[in-house]
Amino acid sequence: MKRYLIFGAIGPFVGGLLLLFATSYLSGYWMHTDLREVQKFFVVMFKSLQYSYLFGLLPALMLAAIDDIICHIRVIKPPLRLLIVGTIGFVFTAFLYSNRGADAGAVQLLLYGLVGLVPAVLSSWLVSKFCKPVGPHATHAAA
Repeated sequence: MKRYLIFGAIGPFVGGLLLLFATSYLSGYWMHTDLREVQKFFVVMFKSLQYSYLFGLLPALMLAAIDDIICHIRVIKPPLRLLIVGTIGFVFTAFLYSNRGADAGAVQLLLYGLVGLVPAVLSSWLVSKFCKPVGPHATHAAA
């Protein structure tokens, strides 16, 4: 249950922040930046945070379910699990967002892919650090 709470709390927040950054970067917002522009960015981020959770909660919970399934496979250790979950997050968001418009290219694919990769890896890492393993990965201390 902690896994789903971590993914549901961290994923939409970080994903929404990165999605806003990627779209503002691709629109040329960061070309001439001063402190007021950065302040506007964070104001918009907090105003759109409710939409980040509205549209990002279900994908985050889907990645949590994938992470949970992979966690129960005995052969796959936590670093490989982070890589698998991050790759799935990267591929899904890259193909969902990046092929829009005339400026579709490698930079757009990479930026939108990071929108899924970073929250997935961060959430999976936090789960491996703060949640005790259950099932095949549970370590039993020798008495």
